[in-house]
Amino acid sequence: MKFGSHVSIREGYLGAAKQAAAMNAAAFQYFPKNPRSLSVKKFNRDDARLCKEFSEQHGLVSIAHTPYPTSLTPADNHKREEVVASLVNDLVITDACGSIGVVVHFGKQVDDGDPLVSYQLMIGVINEVLSEWEGSCKILLENNAGKPGSMGTTLEELSRVRELCEEPEKIGFCLDTCHAFASGLWDGNNWDAVLAKGNELGYFNHLEAIHFNNSKYETGSGKDRHANIFGNGYITEEQFDQLIATPQLADIPFILETPKDTPTHEKEIRQLQQKWGSS
Repeated sequence: MKFGSHVSIREGYLGAAKQAAAMNAAAFQYFPKNPRSLSVKKFNRDDARLCKEFSEQHGLVSIAHTPYPTSLTPADNHKREEVVASLVNDLVITDACGSIGVVVHFGKQVDDGDPLVSYQLMIGVINEVLSEWEGSCKILLENNAGKPGSMGTTLEELSRVRELCEEPEKIGFCLDTCHAFASGLWDGNNWDAVLAKGNELGYFNHLEAIHFNNSKYETGSGKDRHANIFGNGYITEEQFDQLIATPQLADIPFILETPKDTPTHEKEIRQLQQKWGSS
């Protein structure tokens, strides 16, 4: 199993990879630039190349995560231009670092009575981004954590949006376990049904990463509050066992976005390896 965590780029992209290696991780996630800005970053390409080379030498796989303001359903044309330029920039950086792809949250409902407007807007933004992108890394659509029935909480939506885009081969998925639990997609006891539906839709054929998080609230709460895997969340070890044992997930990186102070991510990765490393 490839366990890792989100790491800082404070010491550059190579520094992020070295931080992951120092934790004995097999994978890592990073923000390609300031996580609170949609600005286009002029990045150090030598640093990115060294990150890629170091990762290859040490058997590390990585993904990036778009900045927080990134929205696939932007409120107006000005915001749309910013999002498109920023996301293309994220893809360029992520590709240079040798990463699988860049995670972006599924869009939110816009202020319109017709939900189709939101999906059409989202597909249009993705198409615009990918029309400018010819690299190998992908956009990785992440499931939302809203209340049951909220936009972006079902495998059907994720799969259908990918299918309707003009270049679906440039799109994969990232499954967040806390989001799935919060939305009721996975209630902890229905993994077989989730797996069956995902296989039927072809979702798991395009799953590239897992955000491995417990939940501070009960399933169906709609609350996106991550907890550590062991000890203080509502998802039990036995419920995680079902997910870990799934053959389709054997080569997928599991990335922690859990609170990182008690325990540290290094300790939590060690706990994961002791519990499930040989699964």
